[in-house]
Amino acid sequence: MSASAGTGVFVLSLMSIPICYLFNSLSFLCLNTKLKCICAVYALYAFLSVVNLIIGLEQDNIIDGFVTFYLKEADPHINTAHGHMISYWDGCVHYLMYLLMIAAITWGDSYRAIGLYWVGSFLMRAIVYILGNAVGKYGTQVSPLFILHMLYISVSVWACFRIFSQPSARDVQITNIQETPRAGLVHRPLDLLFIIYLIPALAFCIFRGLVVLDCSSKWCQDYTQQYEPYLKDPSAYPKVQMLVSMLYSGPYYIITLYGLLVPGCEWMPDLTLVHSGALAQAQFSHIGASLHTRTPFSYRVPAGIQPVFLLVNVLYTLVPQALCYRCCSRPAFFLRPPLEKKKE
Repeated sequence: MSASAGTGVFVLSLMSIPICYLFNSLSFLCLNTKLKCICAVYALYAFLSVVNLIIGLEQDNIIDGFVTFYLKEADPHINTAHGHMISYWDGCVHYLMYLLMIAAITWGDSYRAIGLYWVGSFLMRAIVYILGNAVGKYGTQVSPLFILHMLYISVSVWACFRIFSQPSARDVQITNIQETPRAGLVHRPLDLLFIIYLIPALAFCIFRGLVVLDCSSKWCQDYTQQYEPYLKDPSAYPKVQMLVSMLYSGPYYIITLYGLLVPGCEWMPDLTLVHSGALAQAQFSHIGASLHTRTPFSYRVPAGIQPVFLLVNVLYTLVPQALCYRCCSRPAFFLRPPLEKKKE
C-alpha cells in the first residue's frame, strides 16, 4: 500500500472525532448528569480507539510519522504481535461499539445488549494484557504509562457496572412464554446443534489450557509443535489467554448446556452476550498474533497447517456468536411465565 493510501486511511479515521463530538454535544442537551458522564466516557474512549488504530497502522508501516515517538518510549508490550491485534480490535470493533452506545443514549434507546458485549470484550482484553505484562518477558519493563492504563481500567470497570444496572428490555408476548418452555429438545433442532457443539468446545478449551500448563502428554506436545507453536511464545499472552479461557469458558459451556436444556433460565441472553464479546476479542487476538510477522518465525503457525488452524479457530469463534444471536433474538424459552414469578 502506498504512503498516500495510508494517509487516506488516517484522514478517514479522523472523521471519528467530529462524529464523537457531535453525538456528545447532542447528548449534553437532553440527558441527565449520570448519562452525560457515561456518554462523555464513551466519547473519550472512541477518541482513544482511533489513536489505537493509528498505532496499529504505523506499527505495520501502513502510515508513518504520527506516533513514532510514542512507539519508542511506550511500554514494549505494545510492539508485540498481541499488542498489534488489540490495537486493531480497539480501533475498529470497540470504536464501533462506542459510537453505537453513544447513539443509543442520545436517542433514548437501551444500550444494554451492545454494552454487555463490550463488557466481555473489555474484561478479556484487560485481564490478558495486564497478566501477560506481569508474567511475560517484559514483566520488568513497566513504565509510568502503566499507571494511566490502570486509570483506564478503573473507569472502564465503573462503566461496566453502569451497563449492568441498565434494565433489560425484552418484548415477548406472554402466550409465547407460556408455550415455548414446553417444547422438548427434539422440537428445537437448532438448540440441539448448539448442545452438540458445546461438548467438543468444552474439551477444546480445557485441552489448550493443559497445553500451556506444559502437560507431558504426547498429544499436547504434538499439538504445540505442529498446530499452535504460538502457545509457547515467551510474551506469555497466549498462555494467559488459554488459562483465562479454560477457567472462564469451561464453566460457561457447562452452564450453557443447563440453560439450553432447562427452561426459565433468564440469565442466558446476558451471559451469552458477555461471553461472545470476550471470546471474539480473545480469538481475534490469538488468530492474528499466531500469524503476524511480529511473532518470531519459530512460534508462528506452520504454513501447511494454517487452513486447519483457521477452520478450527474461526468455527470456535463464530458458533458462540450464533448462539448469542439465538438467545437474544428468541429469548422466550429462557423467560419464566408471570404467574410463576408471582408464586415466588
